[in-house]
Amino acid sequence: MAHFLSNGAKSFAKKALRVNQNNLAARSVTTLSETLFAQVPAKQKALLELKKEHGSTVIGEVTIDQVIGGARGVKCMLWETSNLDAQEGIRFRGLTIPDCQKILPTFKGPAGDGEPLLESLIWLLLTSEVPTKEQADSLTADLHARAKLPDHVIPLLNSLPKDMHPMTQFSIGLNAAQSQSKFAKAYSDGVHKSEFHKYALEDILDIFAILPEIAATIYRNVYFDGVVTKDTSLDYSGNFCRMLGYEDPAFDELMRLYMCIHTDHEGGNASAHATHLVGSTLSDPYLAYAGGLNALAGPLHGLANQEVLKWIQELQGKFSAEGKEVNAETITEFAWETLDAGKVIPGYGHAVMRNTDPRYVCQREFAMKHMPDDELFKIVDTIYSVMPGILTEHGKTANPYPNVDSHSGVLLWHYGFTQYQYYTVLFGVSRAVGALSQLYWDRALGLPLERPKSVTPEWLAAQVK
Repeated sequence: MAHFLSNGAKSFAKKALRVNQNNLAARSVTTLSETLFAQVPAKQKALLELKKEHGSTVIGEVTIDQVIGGARGVKCMLWETSNLDAQEGIRFRGLTIPDCQKILPTFKGPAGDGEPLLESLIWLLLTSEVPTKEQADSLTADLHARAKLPDHVIPLLNSLPKDMHPMTQFSIGLNAAQSQSKFAKAYSDGVHKSEFHKYALEDILDIFAILPEIAATIYRNVYFDGVVTKDTSLDYSGNFCRMLGYEDPAFDELMRLYMCIHTDHEGGNASAHATHLVGSTLSDPYLAYAGGLNALAGPLHGLANQEVLKWIQELQGKFSAEGKEVNAETITEFAWETLDAGKVIPGYGHAVMRNTDPRYVCQREFAMKHMPDDELFKIVDTIYSVMPGILTEHGKTANPYPNVDSHSGVLLWHYGFTQYQYYTVLFGVSRAVGALSQLYWDRALGLPLERPKSVTPEWLAAQVK
């Protein structure tokens, strides 16, 4: 992983690790809400002082390309929980994925003994602190205790057509659960705005808690018998696997990895931004994240991993029918056929990154450890060996390296999770953690309604005359 990090980034990471490890030794067990509410006054003060003293400081410029091209690279969002660097990838509160794997608590307990608990990453994203195992376990217990859906939600999900896309059903299910929003009730009752963040946190934790059952009900309804079985002796991800109908501890570990690495990718991606935008209107977290889910359902966002898997399987089927081996030479030929036909290579390229996505790397490492002889993994690995060079030669891709979607579908398929139309729902359970952790801080810091200025094509043209 070292080749992703600049010397400055390495120094920052080491410092963050030392600080967090020292905090672990010194800190007594506190609840998540206690930890957060203690941080709010100082963060509010710091932001107000920054705005007062430096509010007019220019931090960038906007080009016509950016206006027309989806606001790529425009620095205009405040995002606490993560930062995406074009070369080294995502950092969660300053920590890389390998850092998180090294220091966050696991299901077995010790950091590094398995994949991190999602609960530990929730704690990190919300508080910026590495939790103890006891704190992570207390959050597990809290989420299990909150996991009660309103009585009308399951009957509603059971009534939906089986051929309705799972993401559509997921959005419907979350919107239906909005009837229990504590934030909406508090706002209606006239609570002071300084208290908004407390009720937002209640909703956010409730949403984290109920999403697995909504998601699992959809999965079991569409593909199986509709029966959902829980095991609350397990952590969040393990219990979710049981609800889906999977009992392999290795799959539990994959789900922990999958849930953690899909949580957050700074604020500009469509699902995170949509959640932030809707939430800025003071819609409650249920409605805000429903907006995020609807963005995630788009083919250019959350549906990408199923497109990758379909492409790989088409490649495999074509080679089999033609009696060809899967090797660097045949994949190179197939890739050029795809590109010359005006199609894209799914799973390669990224709007921000200009290097191999660390989320791809950690999935590749998981595959090499748990499923090195899997045929689809071998294809993915061979593609990785040749595709960056092909795309560089092609010359129309800013980033010729694989992203997170290039690997995730193959891992799920290996464990028998073959319903790829559903894969984006898993993404949606995970992405709630990043988008809604930031939404908490949106309310705690009193961030205003988002309202950028739009311009007309005529106005743009007039700027260059």
